[in-house]
Amino acid sequence: MISRTDHHALQGQHFTVVGAAGFVGQRLCTTLRARGAQVWVPGRHEVWPWQPPPGHLLGHVMYCAGLTADYLARPFDTVQAHVSHLAQVLQHGLAQGTLQSLVYLSSTRLYDGLGDSGGEGEAREDAVLPMDPANPRHLYDLSKGLGESLCHVAGQGRARIARLACVYEGPQDADGFLPTLLRQVLQARAAGAGQVTVQSSPHFTRDYVHLDDVVDALIRIAVQGQAPVYNVASGVNVSNAELFDYLKQRWGCAVQPLLDTRPAPTPRISTERLRTELQWQPRGLLAALDSLWATGPGA
Repeated sequence: MISRTDHHALQGQHFTVVGAAGFVGQRLCTTLRARGAQVWVPGRHEVWPWQPPPGHLLGHVMYCAGLTADYLARPFDTVQAHVSHLAQVLQHGLAQGTLQSLVYLSSTRLYDGLGDSGGEGEAREDAVLPMDPANPRHLYDLSKGLGESLCHVAGQGRARIARLACVYEGPQDADGFLPTLLRQVLQARAAGAGQVTVQSSPHFTRDYVHLDDVVDALIRIAVQGQAPVYNVASGVNVSNAELFDYLKQRWGCAVQPLLDTRPAPTPRISTERLRTELQWQPRGLLAALDSLWATGPGA
């Protein structure tokens, strides 16, 4: 079993990271190399069929390419990244015979509509996903869903899907509600202010999973995974109200929400498969923020 502290566990293993410039892809490359793996990062416009450097096999392909916040403004790029490019990677990788496994990064956002029927429930990997082609927001969901389907149908048993929750590291993250909020709080404290306002509601809930835990899970899935789909999440939903209360009590800054929207219940993401099969143990959000405060802004 791979340990995240064993820096030689991947010695001699070949990895190809698609989308290495992204938030997850960058950390994945750094971690793989630190653990002894040989990593190849194909260029965004690498000519097909791919020709890795001499002596490098495709090996375990980590498919991190994708769009998130700007998918509606770039619908064609979204489909290209989530489906078309994936099709080329699978087709040519399997034809070359050097693709050992492929991990496709999808999202737990595909479960969002499960709560519409009432009750939070639990989102397991075998859930039937609700998608509406007429809903513009579902362009993202449908493209990810088609990418997942391609992995199931054409992956020859070598493709696995990792559905990621809200991935974070800290205030330095470029995008996301949480890092933006943390930056606001730190800036307010630096200016001697004890309160910030946010364009959000206390009733929104999210499952937050730390970047390091995500990278560790992806490596385990690539090397040891047997199931076709894994949820990569903390397994705990944290409401904005809980987060705001934590920041007031622990970081000394009150957060005033400007909205009172009450969304449909958010299903809890089941992480039982990843925990039991691959002995993966993610940290909770508030514990991670405690560590961040102890080593950073509050030290």
